[in-house]
Parts: sequence; C-alpha cells; structure tokens
Amino acid sequence: MKTLEVNDKVPDFSLLDQNEKLFRMEEVLGNKNIVIYFYPKDDTPGCTAEACHFRDEHQAFADSDALVIGISADSTESHRNFAEKNNLNYTLLSDPDQEVRKLFGIKNDFFGLVPGRVTFVIDKQGFIRHRFHSQWSMSKHMTTALEILKKLS
Repeated sequence: MKTLEVNDKVPDFSLLDQNEKLFRMEEVLGNKNIVIYFYPKDDTPGCTAEACHFRDEHQAFADSDALVIGISADSTESHRNFAEKNNLNYTLLSDPDQEVRKLFGIKNDFFGLVPGRVTFVIDKQGFIRHRFHSQWSMSKHMTTALEILKKLS
C-alpha cells in the first residue's frame, strides 16, 4: 500500500455522503481546493472535537475557496446523525470497506487497532500540497489545513 504524499495526484474515487448522495472526486477537481480529513469514528470525543473545529472555521475555508470533506468507515446513517447532532456544515463520506483509506495509504495507529487520523490539502489541479498525521492533535488538523490554504491563495 503506497502512502500518498505531497506532490502526488489525488486519486479519483466515489463514496456516498451523509445524505446518501454519490460524491465523485472528479466532479470537484478543478473547481475548489479540497481538504480531506480521515478520522477514526463518529461520536467519539476526539473525532467530535476535530469535526467541530472544521465546522467552526467554515467561513475561513470558504474564503480560501476550499471544500472540506470528512471520511470514516461509519455508515451514511451514522454520518447523518453525527452531522445533525453537531451541526456540521460540510460533507461526510462513508468508506465502510476502507477502500479510499487504503487508496490514500493511511495505516492504522496503536498496533493496528485504530484507524489513522490524517488530513490532506489538495489544490485545484488535484495535487496534494500537504499531508498531516496526528492521532492526538485534533485542532492542528484544521489550523494546519488553513495555513496551507492561505499559502496557496
């Protein structure tokens, strides 16, 4: 499994969002910068904090012409409940077989027991401009993504 790194082209993929609408990466490339954050599980303390950090800076991401996308293995129903409960204002994608996680080369942490927490910043041309991995620094995923987006502007 190859780990995607800075300057790699983002792979094309399709997943269902929290509203069971099909999201296709190819349809958003070229239009906006994209922040994809992979997280372990809906409704856990760390993942809720991370999701809310991205929610709270929605306008800053919009000002940076960026689309925020969260991805985990949870079901579309779980994502819908998680988004409603926390007033999330962006797309959550369901990757139940972890195929997209594997496509990005994200390994599990803690002796393979917990899905890794990794954020990618992708430019409008579809190239990865930043990759950030930290299981514990939930707020740094959002702040680092915003810093990179400002440099892309």
